[in-house]
Amino acid sequence: MPDDEAALLRTLYDEHAGALWRYVVHLTGDRAWAEDIVQETLLRAWRKPSVLDQSEASARAWLFTVARHLVVDGKRSAQNRHEFGTDSLPEPGVTDETDRILDAWLVADALASLSIEHRAVLVHAYYGGRSVAEIAHELDIPAGTVKSRMHYGLRALRLAMQEKGVTR
Repeated sequence: MPDDEAALLRTLYDEHAGALWRYVVHLTGDRAWAEDIVQETLLRAWRKPSVLDQSEASARAWLFTVARHLVVDGKRSAQNRHEFGTDSLPEPGVTDETDRILDAWLVADALASLSIEHRAVLVHAYYGGRSVAEIAHELDIPAGTVKSRMHYGLRALRLAMQEKGVTR
């Protein structure tokens, strides 16, 4: 845009944007939408340079007419007709716990298929959050045995889960 067009547009904005915004707020009652309408109106004025060459009164009349038409078009739009405001928010959604419960049942069933020794080590480690040393102390077995049972217990658990249709 040449400097003279930019200056004319800036002058148009400085002289009319405030009044145009107040007019649109009066029509719509919505300050945010009024800002959008004013912006679109001035954008259309920029795209149509003949508006910039008009007298101040006719440019102002053109801006107000375009803004009014944009408001009317917005009110008639399908989006506006199908949306409605409400004073209260909808109830918060409740998370569905079904998947979590089914997964817990599946894991519990797979754990039940393990030997008592493997199951005890895995439950202490994963459900109890205990370290190898703590498990060894509680079960009164060597730490190496805990590691071995954990390794083979996890392999057996993975196999049991695959037999139940859980794949990775």
